[in-house]
Amino acid sequence: MRGIDRVSHFAYAHGVLTPITAACLIIPLLVIAPGCQQTRESSPVPFEDAPAFRSDGSAALAERWWIAFDDPALNERIDRALNENFSLAAAWERLQQADAIARRARSERSADLDAVVGAERTERDDGAPDETELSVGLEASYEVDLWGRIDAAIEAERLRAFASEADYKAAALTLSGEVATNWYTLSVARLQVDLIRSQLQTNEKVLDVLERRFAVGQSGSADVLRQRQLVESTREQVIVAESFVQVLEHQQAVLEGRPPQQEFAYAPAFLPRVPAAPATGLPAELVRRRPDVISAMYTLRAADEDIAVAVADTYPRLSLSASVSTAADHVSGLFSDWIARIAANAVAPIIDGDERSSEFARAEAAQRELLAVYAQTVLDAFSEVEVSLTREQEQARRLASLEIQFELAR
Repeated sequence: MRGIDRVSHFAYAHGVLTPITAACLIIPLLVIAPGCQQTRESSPVPFEDAPAFRSDGSAALAERWWIAFDDPALNERIDRALNENFSLAAAWERLQQADAIARRARSERSADLDAVVGAERTERDDGAPDETELSVGLEASYEVDLWGRIDAAIEAERLRAFASEADYKAAALTLSGEVATNWYTLSVARLQVDLIRSQLQTNEKVLDVLERRFAVGQSGSADVLRQRQLVESTREQVIVAESFVQVLEHQQAVLEGRPPQQEFAYAPAFLPRVPAAPATGLPAELVRRRPDVISAMYTLRAADEDIAVAVADTYPRLSLSASVSTAADHVSGLFSDWIARIAANAVAPIIDGDERSSEFARAEAAQRELLAVYAQTVLDAFSEVEVSLTREQEQARRLASLEIQFELAR
């Protein structure tokens, strides 16, 4: 049916196909087409009835979760990172790109209107005068979405924009977690440096006592040698601990979007009061809440729409076009005579070298891949929660044991 395009223009030009005849051909297609659209079932969602987590907290989850630590210095660090981190800025720009693509896809629903200005010069060799033709006109075109191909493509890009928004939220959440982890690891490292330096001072004092005792014959040389070895070993521990602090300072600066070479200023190190464990809720609630799972879900739904586009692409397309133009051999002659054209073009694939069926197979395979990715993302989310709950319980037990050991050591 690709020849219909040329035939329709010829028929209009010779009066064979009138607007009434064209309407009689087009209207039945518009009436039948909505009933021909295939209904699609969404991909099954795995783990809808996952068992509950083995334990749960009591605190309500806040979007700015780090304020539960009541640490102004941490709040400042995370706010700076959220505003200055380059990786998060890149994620934001990817979201802007996805929004622009979605807007571009929505433009397919509207008709296109173009202004056309042309000039053509013909030079003759038979002695006849040269000819010049100027033309000005407007051309409009519109594709009738018979099978929902355009709507499916728009929906696919809209879902991908939602997925990009969830990716940005996931990146912001991950960044805030990295900043908090690095900040308190830095605090612990600085406390360890202070502790090792204090131990070094104690070891040096003991060495001084042993050397004095050795000078008066009250201590052996072996005791002095062992203590000197202990002092040097403690100095080495100080060097390692200070090096680790510098590494963490560099990492903190990069997370905040600053060069690691700059001097890092921070408040005195301390360990915060551990807030109550957050309420995890049921697994289904976690799936609806985590941005990485939401992103995978939207990407999977977009793949469903891609399959619909591939199916609709195998059906005929109907395009309507209209134009109005004027032509003359001189500028003064323009706009005096106008020519209007109206056309309806139907195009249906017959032989395409297996292009469309291959695209349909690719879309289905991509959808199955994304279903597996979504399932794995959900499993990873469940695993992270279970692991975190287990570690929290074990850390509480370990802390109680350390407190007993501390009292016994005192």
